[in-house]
Amino acid sequence: MSTSPLTAEPFLSGLYFGECPRWHDGRLWYSDFFDHAVFSVSPQGERRTEVAFDGEPSGLGWLPDGRLLINSRLDRAIMRREPDGTMVRHGVLTPWATWHANDMVVASNGQAYAGNFGFDLDGLYDGSVPFEAIAPTSLVRVDPDGTSCEAAADLAFPNGTVITDDGATLIIAESMGQRLTAFERRADGSLAGRREWAALPGLAPDGICLCADGTVWVANALGAECVRVTEGGDIVERVTTSQGCFACMLGDEDRRTLYLVTAATSDAAKARKTRDGALEKVRTTVPGAGLP
Repeated sequence: MSTSPLTAEPFLSGLYFGECPRWHDGRLWYSDFFDHAVFSVSPQGERRTEVAFDGEPSGLGWLPDGRLLINSRLDRAIMRREPDGTMVRHGVLTPWATWHANDMVVASNGQAYAGNFGFDLDGLYDGSVPFEAIAPTSLVRVDPDGTSCEAAADLAFPNGTVITDDGATLIIAESMGQRLTAFERRADGSLAGRREWAALPGLAPDGICLCADGTVWVANALGAECVRVTEGGDIVERVTTSQGCFACMLGDEDRRTLYLVTAATSDAAKARKTRDGALEKVRTTVPGAGLP
């Protein structure tokens, strides 16, 4: 493990609860659940609204023709933005998604892999749902024509997901499983050969992003940190943030700036009332790779 942790610096404040950052067309894109919008930010900090969303946007990705896909948390559906700006339903995550939709990765051929909570996380926070209600759920694949199917079952809160440059491996964070899990991604988009990629005891891996050397940055939802891990689970680098860290993405022209999405809490009842969320950043040495 690195003996000299990096410290992230402030970049943008005033978010409710940001999620799912993406580097796209020279800007950092992200969703804000409770601002009901998708935003993008230039490296200089100039922010603009990309989509005013009727709902709570989460995972983001793009079809090969450039149309934006948004994983809609409350609808458990993927929405698609048409060239004229209209939003249409692209595909559904039901019946496999058993609670709010969350992160998503879109492969180069337009196949989207979308996760969901699997249980009422908000109820866990307010005490209306017992701890025993935590249950595994499925990763859902939505093809470019809008058809959907179960891509993988029995996942413990499938969350941040990456696909390697060759399109042959999908790695997903199981937040409640304290691990990263990998699958062989076949030519037709089906997943096989499930294996534990990295056990991360004591961490709740949330958003993740892939590095060119095959390591993965992991936002730890249980702490104010993001760690870079190897296959097998060795932590080789650590970044501390000013508050809880829930997502990460490598960006800028050289893909060596690690952008971090932070918030005071992931309790929706509290997060939707105050703009305590932020973007932070730090320069790193290994550039980003793969998707998203």
